[in-house]
Amino acid sequence: MTRDEFREIAANGVWAKNTSLIQILGLCPLLAVTTNLVNGVMLSLATIIVMAISGLAVSSLRFLIPHEIRIPVFILIVAALVTVVDLLFNAWLHELYLVLGIFIPLIVTNCIVLARVEAFANKSPPLQAMFDGIFMGVGMLWTLALLGGLRELIGGGTLFSGIDMVFPGLQALQLLPKDYPGLLLAILPPGAFILLGCLIAWKNWIEARAAARQQRRSPQPATAAGA
Repeated sequence: MTRDEFREIAANGVWAKNTSLIQILGLCPLLAVTTNLVNGVMLSLATIIVMAISGLAVSSLRFLIPHEIRIPVFILIVAALVTVVDLLFNAWLHELYLVLGIFIPLIVTNCIVLARVEAFANKSPPLQAMFDGIFMGVGMLWTLALLGGLRELIGGGTLFSGIDMVFPGLQALQLLPKDYPGLLLAILPPGAFILLGCLIAWKNWIEARAAARQQRRSPQPATAAGA
């Protein structure tokens, strides 16, 4: 894999083809889990592990899997990996496992995972497929982390609530006054929809400004003589 290929895969996963802001996939965990930053980050990390290993496995076996049964085989591979991750969360992060609940097993049916396995890993070499899974997951991670952090801050005035379930001894940060009443809408699913729309608008605004700057910097075509 060349450096340019690596950069393209990284840029597509993290920004250009961001699964949450461009492809609008995986809305179930996005709405339900991002009530705080920690939940969004930890579920995203679990998804990254599954996407990276499943992409590597599918790419390595793509010439051995009959085309007619590829989807059931892909689901079987993803389900096996999700089972391992689910058991690891249950064993090592049990309190967080109880909070995330059904959304760890539901990674099996996550559109992000199956879409990248079918669209990229099934047609690409193993190394590229693994990095595609990692960076698509990283794009999901920063989006869910930002969305979860905003919802947590607006809804309760804190940040890193639940961090003690991952790192015992650490406490959440109280960024707003303790008498801050909180905005219930931010914690409810409609609040997630509204903030997601704001993030999409923010991304489009950044890209529009970048395109305008690029257009100003590009040389203007010479005017034809006598025009």
